[in-house]
Amino acid sequence: MIEKIEEEGEHFKGLMRVEVTQPRIDLINEVVYAQYFGNGTRSLRMTIFMPNTKDPKPCVVYFPGGGFTTSDYGKWSRVRMALALQGFVVAAVEYRPLPFAFPSMLIDGKAAIRYLRAHAEQFGIDTNRIGVMGNSAGGYLAQLVTMTANEREFDVGDFLEYSSEVQACCDIFGPYNFETISEGYSKEVQTWHNSPAASEALLVGGITYGTEPAASIPNNAMKALWASPKGHLHANLPPFLIMHGTADKMVSKYQSEHLYKALKQLNVPAEFYLLEGAGHGDDPWFQQPVIDLIVGWFKKHL
Repeated sequence: MIEKIEEEGEHFKGLMRVEVTQPRIDLINEVVYAQYFGNGTRSLRMTIFMPNTKDPKPCVVYFPGGGFTTSDYGKWSRVRMALALQGFVVAAVEYRPLPFAFPSMLIDGKAAIRYLRAHAEQFGIDTNRIGVMGNSAGGYLAQLVTMTANEREFDVGDFLEYSSEVQACCDIFGPYNFETISEGYSKEVQTWHNSPAASEALLVGGITYGTEPAASIPNNAMKALWASPKGHLHANLPPFLIMHGTADKMVSKYQSEHLYKALKQLNVPAEFYLLEGAGHGDDPWFQQPVIDLIVGWFKKHL
């Protein structure tokens, strides 16, 4: 509301009154949460949106997609800011993609959760209300972080006295089972996914050098299951929000359908939405109804 005080020609002086309905959001850039030494030093970072309020706040950790080859944690900023404006601390997390093989990215995801719990007072986080979300490879990672809370083999690095458990998981078109990742696609697409050159095959088997042959997913089935969320599924998981586009040409919508059905069979709370006409991270995903759905779901469960 603006109250006019005086007006003369092109000049206008007024008193503006506003209602405070949203918090200030502090941006904390380039927070190093883990470092690896060996053939050079690799530092992993996160960017944090932190509402400037006094009370401890729920936290959503975002893992970006990138086909297992990149982890650009500047993505999905509209969704992240929408969550922050609703009172969530939001951490966007970098992880080690290829050429680092599984379980490197899972180790990183769990390390990020532990780091945030260890620094909860600094960032204003309620440690009992931490959720994860991710798209594509990031959705895959969000699933795994959620499912492996009690699998200590993946807790490596610093702050091991803190838990990597989370209380909610939003998976957006993430792979669930590497063995069926191309289900429903053409024969040519299935042939490529069954080849040693597929990114998921490289993630599972690692990049080989010299004369050692690379392994395809069909020829590495046991390890592929170990590297898939399906291999870690169990009862007593926190709530899941699962979303997939009906026109996704990179990750089959059946991945999300199988995850949803498996969770329901275990009586895990789960919601599943198909976004009509949406592809793999294209414009429909960034429209307000989708953002409102995600934000509303986290408000309900955290």
